[in-house]
Amino acid sequence: MIRIFFLFVLSFTLFFQSCKTQNTTSERELKLWYDKPAQEWVEALPVGNGRLGAMVFGGIKTERIQLNEESVWTGGPIERANPEALENLDKVRQLLFEGKYAEGDRLAQEKIMGKRIDAGQHTYQTLGDLFLEFDELGEITNYKRLLDLRAAITTTNFEAGGVKYAREVFASAPDQIIAIKLSSSEKGKLNFTTWLERPGDAEIVSASDNQILMTGFAQYEGRGTRFASLLNVNNTGGEIVASSGKISVKNADEVVLLISGRTSYWGDHETEKSADDIRRIEETPYEELKKNHIADYHQLFNRVDLVLNAPDTLNIPTNERLERVKNGVNDDHLTELYFQFGRYLLISSSRPGGLPANLQGIWDGTLSPPWNADYHININIQMNYWPALVTNLAETQEPFFEFVDDLRERGSQTAREVYGSRGFVAHHTTDVWKFTDPIGMTGYGMWPMGAAWCSDHFWEHYDYTGDDQFLREKAYPVLKDAALFFVDFLVEDPKTGLLVSGPGMSPENKFIAPNGETAAVCMGPAMDHQIIRELFNNCIKTSEMLNIDTQFADTLRTMLAQLTPSQIGSDGRVLEWSEELPEAEPGHRHISHLYALYPGEEFTNPDDPKWMEASRKSIEERLRHGGGHTGWSRAWIINFFARLKDGEKAHENLLALLAKSTHPNLFDNHPPFQIDGNFGGTAGIAEMLLQSHNGVLQMLPALPPSWQKGHIRGLRARGGFEVDLAWENSRLIEAKVRSLLGNTCKVMYGNKTVAIETEVGEEVLLDGNLQ
Repeated sequence: MIRIFFLFVLSFTLFFQSCKTQNTTSERELKLWYDKPAQEWVEALPVGNGRLGAMVFGGIKTERIQLNEESVWTGGPIERANPEALENLDKVRQLLFEGKYAEGDRLAQEKIMGKRIDAGQHTYQTLGDLFLEFDELGEITNYKRLLDLRAAITTTNFEAGGVKYAREVFASAPDQIIAIKLSSSEKGKLNFTTWLERPGDAEIVSASDNQILMTGFAQYEGRGTRFASLLNVNNTGGEIVASSGKISVKNADEVVLLISGRTSYWGDHETEKSADDIRRIEETPYEELKKNHIADYHQLFNRVDLVLNAPDTLNIPTNERLERVKNGVNDDHLTELYFQFGRYLLISSSRPGGLPANLQGIWDGTLSPPWNADYHININIQMNYWPALVTNLAETQEPFFEFVDDLRERGSQTAREVYGSRGFVAHHTTDVWKFTDPIGMTGYGMWPMGAAWCSDHFWEHYDYTGDDQFLREKAYPVLKDAALFFVDFLVEDPKTGLLVSGPGMSPENKFIAPNGETAAVCMGPAMDHQIIRELFNNCIKTSEMLNIDTQFADTLRTMLAQLTPSQIGSDGRVLEWSEELPEAEPGHRHISHLYALYPGEEFTNPDDPKWMEASRKSIEERLRHGGGHTGWSRAWIINFFARLKDGEKAHENLLALLAKSTHPNLFDNHPPFQIDGNFGGTAGIAEMLLQSHNGVLQMLPALPPSWQKGHIRGLRARGGFEVDLAWENSRLIEAKVRSLLGNTCKVMYGNKTVAIETEVGEEVLLDGNLQ
């Protein structure tokens, strides 16, 4: 073992800055590219700065750049709670305890479930579109459009009449604009007309001098957000003419377009703010804007590098490579590309100071996206952030944490009014107006676990970073309020004398009741108790670390001892409900009763392997009946098999994700597009290479047989470690562990485990024998 010491600044904040400056990238190309313009939205290429997003189509005669701003939302806060909920809560429980599941389900539907409004009423919406209509150029040759993940820039290149044309588009986080550069190999060859438009309700589109302003109101029944987008056009050579809401550029050598966008969600004066964004940088040279953008992006993206096997990239378009995977061709570089594309999307859709990534990140081209592109908190938003910590993008979680913290106000009201409980609660979904009531149908909405699941991400952030201030000031208040709800909500099962949750359900599955009816609602579904155990234990650990709330921690310990445990059925599978009931959909996309396998860790105890065995049987039965048919569900299965240390099955499901649930631009296909599958897939690839639950750094725990050679650099692990791994012939040849907190590092490879005492700033080199 070789130990190398180097200086680290002990401040946690400066530690992050030191990580940002570390460049771990290799020279391998990471580009999505295509040989024709996008015809469909899911063929266009995304750029984003966390708040502003764009989809670039790469059109020749007509270029469309579809625009988003994360807070363009209709609607507003409304009361959704059922006023009869609390008085009927115990009646529903009594029916469920008596085994009258369908009857209890119907009563819960009538008396507990709150108001669900129609799709498209309170919804995320597009900001609009930028169009560029070019003069006829003649025959087009050598067309290529691409997204370079190493620079976060899209380019479109082609030739016409002996002239080379080039376009670049990027979304700048430091300058808060979208920048577009048009150029040609000969002077005076750029001739086009450009304008902004929006389907539906843009109120004003005006053009003067070199700017176009579009304003409007995204609303439903007079409530929503006002928005403003400003386009600024600067040309080198030629002339600019503004007329009738459009700008025409004639005979220019080079043109730079800058786009800003603001809404009233964060306060009034969106038009002035949008203009200020342009005013600050309109005199800044394009190359300086580009340099600032790349430098900012590299601080995040360059922390992690993945290389699989020897071949570099295939000289065929990305969409054709996907087709080859469908036909059984292995393409490990496409896996690298997919992994880094997930990290790229997270950086581009979730930055400090904004909103969390929604069901579609920040990208949608319509006024009524599927499920309103809202925040489903029964797996989807959580999956969005599964790769954040392990792939070294901890900062991207900040909007999620702020959002969950903000749910506490409405969530405490819902806890009181619906359940007569303290603390705070949230159910299966919410939106930017932060409602927390159970809404819609019991089959998906009677699920009071959303806040509790979200709270685990706060603990995980501490577990990876060791940030004591975050634990005390941000995490513990959320953890405690989430746990306090269940202190009041849990009740005694009259048959067993143990505590159970309920009424609840197992998202979003149903069972066949003993009387033959189908129902969703029961007492004590498995996932509830798995999340509650995790939550209570996280609160207890925090209480011990911070030496606070000892009496509350004692209460949780007592209740934990009385909480109904997980169970295994007669067929060897984990029970999904409180008794052995047949599934209405044996191949259901949700596999909620395996939460304790991933993202939880209750079932991963190596000293009690029966839970891993029961989990495998549960997964295999789901797959046998067609499970994993949605993109995010398939991504979850990848992580399950990684936790089971089955690299071959994990890889098999990764290939299925690419072949069956991936759009030409690598967006996840639920169907339709839903971004969580991208993030879950990226997390799954990382989980195949490094795991750190149970207090052990497990190296290459689920390495697929086909990944015979490669390296991964810059992954993060619980306990405050950063890890590089290299392998050949499917064997670990070198591991490098950087200790960021000075904790003891327990390392496992294969059947061998070693414990290493470390100091802050210490780097430990290990060979394949962990020596």
